[in-house]
Amino acid sequence: MSPYIASFIVFISIFLFGMSILRVGLNTISTTKLQKWLYHASSTPIRGLLTGALVTALLQSSSAVMVLTISLIAAKLLTFRQSIGIILGTNIGTTITAELMTLNPEHLVLPLLLTGFIMLQIRHQFIFSSGTVLFGLGCIFVAMHGLEALAIPLSTLSFFEHVIHETNSSLLYGIGIGTLITAVIQSSSATTGITMGFINQELLTLPAAIAILYGSNVGTCITALMASIGSSKEAKLAAYAHVWINIIGVILFFPLIGLFGAFAASMTSLPDVQLAHVSILFNVLSAFLFLPFAGLLAKSIEKLHNYHLQ
Repeated sequence: MSPYIASFIVFISIFLFGMSILRVGLNTISTTKLQKWLYHASSTPIRGLLTGALVTALLQSSSAVMVLTISLIAAKLLTFRQSIGIILGTNIGTTITAELMTLNPEHLVLPLLLTGFIMLQIRHQFIFSSGTVLFGLGCIFVAMHGLEALAIPLSTLSFFEHVIHETNSSLLYGIGIGTLITAVIQSSSATTGITMGFINQELLTLPAAIAILYGSNVGTCITALMASIGSSKEAKLAAYAHVWINIIGVILFFPLIGLFGAFAASMTSLPDVQLAHVSILFNVLSAFLFLPFAGLLAKSIEKLHNYHLQ
């Protein structure tokens, strides 16, 4: 195995580890409040959207919120139709992670890791959880720096060279790559982080990076589908809704990739920040486009999947 590929795997592992412990720390700080928020905020689609966005931003994982939502549905605390707003909100909340990754303050990495590690030695729930958050952020920034440094060496390998060339040549190929990578590593944020490393080194064009971003939204649905296996009919419908919302969103906004890229480029010259801004634009517009049709969407999904869920 090439040392570059081995290093790539190591940095991806560090990134996923950082995301996991960051999520654990945030979840511990908030204890059961997140679940209560989801339960009480589903009376209307707009309340569900706002709560889904907030909880996802706190947990730094749309997949975690989807799994939590499916669990609530399986426990008959939520209905499928009540979950539509939450599903739309998760796509908005996850954009905070993309913006967070663009910070990458190298001079803060060591203080974050050191302070976090020290706080992890203190047996006090809030201090320990806060230390987990800081240490997780440090790991994420280490991984982001490593992925960016590896971008050029990896691009000299025949496989990566082929993928980069095809992605720059075909936006549909980019969507496919984004979907595949996210489905395999179970993290749209990690896929975005990899993409930011390559775009910062000018190996990917902005439209190609946006296509990968689109694909990551579809690929992240695999977690909800897996969580729904063996669950109730309504829990499975929620997982299907997550898939359809993301697929339809990608189809509707595919023609606007160039426009989104131009708009983001007019706001900043930094490639990774441009991509993070497009993530917000795409997910917010998509969510609010679906919001007025939440009831119709729920009925359509019920009709479409009702037969094989009997």
